[in-house]
Amino acid sequence: MTATQTDITEDLIRELLREQYPDLADRPLKLGALGWDNQVWRLGDDLAVRMPWATDSADALLRKEHAWLPGLAPRLPLPIPVPQRLGEPTERFPRPWLVTTWVPGEPADRAPATRPTEAAAVLAAFLTALHRPAPDDAPSGRDRGGVLAETADHLTRALGSAADLGLVPDPDAVRAVWEDAAAAPAWTGPRLWLHGDLHPANVLTTDGTFCGVIDFGDLFAGDPAFDLAAAWILLPDTAVDLFHTAYPTPDPATLRRARGWAVLRALSCLHIGHAGDEGRPGGKPSWGPPGRASLARLTAAGRH
Repeated sequence: MTATQTDITEDLIRELLREQYPDLADRPLKLGALGWDNQVWRLGDDLAVRMPWATDSADALLRKEHAWLPGLAPRLPLPIPVPQRLGEPTERFPRPWLVTTWVPGEPADRAPATRPTEAAAVLAAFLTALHRPAPDDAPSGRDRGGVLAETADHLTRALGSAADLGLVPDPDAVRAVWEDAAAAPAWTGPRLWLHGDLHPANVLTTDGTFCGVIDFGDLFAGDPAFDLAAAWILLPDTAVDLFHTAYPTPDPATLRRARGWAVLRALSCLHIGHAGDEGRPGGKPSWGPPGRASLARLTAAGRH
């Protein structure tokens, strides 16, 4: 079931564009991707239309991107989808929608980074530029980035389910990594800007390294450990240490917390990958490999 009752079609989008932004209405238009919250339609060579469809929360996420991303984009070293026009709800389509720049590249779940040195440097440069103190009115995380220890029930359920499915060969080692992370001191620095959702489908690649970052709907301010978990999820083997050398050296407690968030993200990848292998709605087979690789790296590091 989708939250949007109106079928999203090329004709609908052209009608909305003619009503609100007629200068864009005659550009070539084709479906680009079906995300968790939005459909993405490519509009000409350099723009995209993001239409909320699968969740009620998508409206607020689009408005958040429209409010904050234009100010953040100029300082970031990778292309991101910069909002250009905000479409307002109408009787024909009673939800907001967004016209953004188009970011070329292949999602990292389908085309993983394969050049360790380059990928580590690019990811570190991007997060270094993003992780700056946020203003007091910056958004908070809706269901993420809080106190890691408070995710204990979620960890138990996700790990237990993955173990029952045979997706995790050593559940005790995985739990040990998370427990060490949850025991680390909390972040006491300023609230920093975070992407908030650096999973493999939200980072784009070309020629074996990262070339863009998309979907900032979960943008929020908080503990950088939440984003730093991405190093274990996105980078190829041997690259995590390179990333930590290139990123401004965080304190040891932050790295420990990052490993705990990486465990949770990896378990999520395993479950989504398994659902895809079984053909269930919302599943993506391409998410299994990064989840397995991440847990292998995390538990190997924990044994040394």
